[in-house]
Amino acid sequence: MSEGSTKHETAKWGKRCTTRLEDIFLEGPKTRRFEWFRALRILRECIHGFSAFREIGPCITVFGSARFEEDTPYYQLARDIGGRIADVGLTVLTGGGPGIMEAANRGAKEAGGTSVGCNIALPHEQKPNPYLDQWLEFRYFFVRKLMLVKYSYAFVVFPGGFGTMDEIFETATLIQTGKIRNFPVILMCEDFWEPLRRFMKERLVDHGTIDQKDYDRLIFTDDPEEAMQRITDAMVKRFGFVAHSRRP
Repeated sequence: MSEGSTKHETAKWGKRCTTRLEDIFLEGPKTRRFEWFRALRILRECIHGFSAFREIGPCITVFGSARFEEDTPYYQLARDIGGRIADVGLTVLTGGGPGIMEAANRGAKEAGGTSVGCNIALPHEQKPNPYLDQWLEFRYFFVRKLMLVKYSYAFVVFPGGFGTMDEIFETATLIQTGKIRNFPVILMCEDFWEPLRRFMKERLVDHGTIDQKDYDRLIFTDDPEEAMQRITDAMVKRFGFVAHSRRP
């Protein structure tokens, strides 16, 4: 520490971001005024989301990578699932971006259902996909994830990267700890998830870091019909939802 400086002046915590606002936010403790206005900004984003989504109806959230193109089997399967979710009268909710998110929103739109997105503002702009009836953009990932969980009764997860893994385990943790009810968490495309499934079984369960029942909460399947059956069973038995087909 240089002569005459104070601890507060040099207390940069080493976290670096790509925007100045987030850089400032992560530098460490600030004045009470700064922290108060930052909290208000976060609260405003929450209230905006609550207000905008208050009438979107029961949702099923679809997670998955933004990097899969239309010609991949994962995209086409997500499109199929989106249509099936819409077909029983449920809203498809995604992160609003390309790839798997676009596919699920597209399927819902094509089936005549409701398609909603929670987009995230990123340094490399992520544009909302063109198949959304309604979308909001969020600055904070944790507010966006709050919206993706708050309005959903089940979660369908397609192959993805760090963001998708984060969404899987945050949702599973909320269910494990009783912060949300035991909604279905369905991981599509079994081959992709097999190494993770084996790791959870042979490491986490066997070493006692999670219980067998925690592992059993995750549903692995390749079958869209099985996925939809799990969703509708939970909706009907636990929440009294009456499924109805939009198709003749």
